[in-house]
Amino acid sequence: MKSYLLARIHSFGYAFKGIYTLFVTQPNAQIHLLAIVVISLMGWFLGLSATEWCLIIICMAMVLMAEGINTAIEFIVDLVSPDHHPLAGKAKDVGAAAVLLSVIICGIVWGIIYIPKIMDWLTIIRDS
Repeated sequence: MKSYLLARIHSFGYAFKGIYTLFVTQPNAQIHLLAIVVISLMGWFLGLSATEWCLIIICMAMVLMAEGINTAIEFIVDLVSPDHHPLAGKAKDVGAAAVLLSVIICGIVWGIIYIPKIMDWLTIIRDS
């Protein structure tokens, strides 16, 4: 039992090491993290509802997970195919496409939530 618990604790350590690697080595992950900070500050400023926060957080998680999976794919492809190979390129392209699709979908969700709130805020500013 003790070795089982120790193994679980170590698995968390590996996961945190992966998070560190993602954000330290990947410029796109750093950009996504900056976007999350900006979007979170905007959400706080605009007073998102609990449901809106949940949707925004799900979107943030989806983008970060896609970026993490894409990074893992890139690391594995670089390991097994250090020389250029068309299939290696396709694997990397599809991984990047997954990140792009997640960002586009999240952009739509963010737009649906934020644009009306920003328009209301601008109306208040204009009318005051």
